[in-house]
Amino acid sequence: MKSRKIKDGIYWVGAVDWDRRLFDSLIPLPDGTSYNAYLIQGSEKTALIDTVDPDMSNVLSARLNHLNIEHIDYVIANHAEQDHSGTLPQVLERYPNAKVVCTPKCKKMLVDLLLAAEDRILAVEDGATLSLGDKTLEFIHAPWVHWPETMLTYLQEDAILFSCDFFGSHLATTDLYVNDESRVYEAAKRYYAEIMMPFSGIIKKNLEKVPQHKISLIAPSHGPMYDRPEFIMEAYRDWIFSEPKNIVVIPYISMHGSTLAMVDHLVDVLAEKGVTVERFDLAATDIGKLAMSLVDAATIVIGSPTVLAGAHPNVVYATYLANALRPKTRFASIIGSYGWGGKMVEQLAGLIPNLKVEILDPVIVKGYPKSEDFAALDKLAATIVEKHSVLKT
Repeated sequence: MKSRKIKDGIYWVGAVDWDRRLFDSLIPLPDGTSYNAYLIQGSEKTALIDTVDPDMSNVLSARLNHLNIEHIDYVIANHAEQDHSGTLPQVLERYPNAKVVCTPKCKKMLVDLLLAAEDRILAVEDGATLSLGDKTLEFIHAPWVHWPETMLTYLQEDAILFSCDFFGSHLATTDLYVNDESRVYEAAKRYYAEIMMPFSGIIKKNLEKVPQHKISLIAPSHGPMYDRPEFIMEAYRDWIFSEPKNIVVIPYISMHGSTLAMVDHLVDVLAEKGVTVERFDLAATDIGKLAMSLVDAATIVIGSPTVLAGAHPNVVYATYLANALRPKTRFASIIGSYGWGGKMVEQLAGLIPNLKVEILDPVIVKGYPKSEDFAALDKLAATIVEKHSVLKT
């Protein structure tokens, strides 16, 4: 397996995981992913930026062999998570003189997660630099993007930002650089929604750090590199800073058709009133698609039947997920049906304390919805339209 040249002395030596379909036993990967590692050969020193997932350590080794790399001075660990640093023990064994460079918090995590030897780890402060001779690495601490120990590495002479998970996309492709912007946009938005959105408040500050450096290329840890950096930076600014849009997201479950009838009616009424609706049957949906829809939505309406006095378990899971992702959604409501009673509304409302939303009047019906229930859904739709009308566009 061959390395791929980026510039003189700079190579991609990562691995493409075409067949992986789940990350952290949680996140769907419909398009696979990649684990990007980069080799920088200066006039005096050589540095490897990140490694790869341990399952693909042989790929990294083969690409280093292709370059005949007999000596590495530094391994830059931008992030301790195993898909980045999992092959670090093998690399350190192969290159016994190599030192790991990371943030102080990352040093502790590498010791805990990988049992790395402390005497081989150099902790660097924010803004510190490291000379490789004719190339200089600058380290930019970026805590909570998306772990507390994360940093970015900036190659000053070539204006390349090795951005770790920042600006990444889970996408298996032979393209070294972004070729199909629409495809990468969707993959990057999914990545942002699932991984970065819970930390959007902190990411705002780190996003403001990036323009302080001249950047000709962004090289993330997952997905293709951005030779037009403004493409992904503009996308992030929109996802983080823009007001929520005239969109309603409806995740729902229906067991015997009652909740489905309510969802169908509400979707039709909202569409007639000019509201974009994205609906997700939680019995079959890709949870990543739901996460993506929450990036822009002004309102979420949760639909569920009552199961053993509470919401359907799939709905509980989706509601918990929405709370964890912390989207900029402004309004929320609950619709659904019950047979003899329960506390579904109280349960679901209690699951979203992280969402800074106004709860709109729920519509909960006994059995199959009747004319007065559909009228209540019409009223809910009218309220949503009114609330959306005051959003900035």
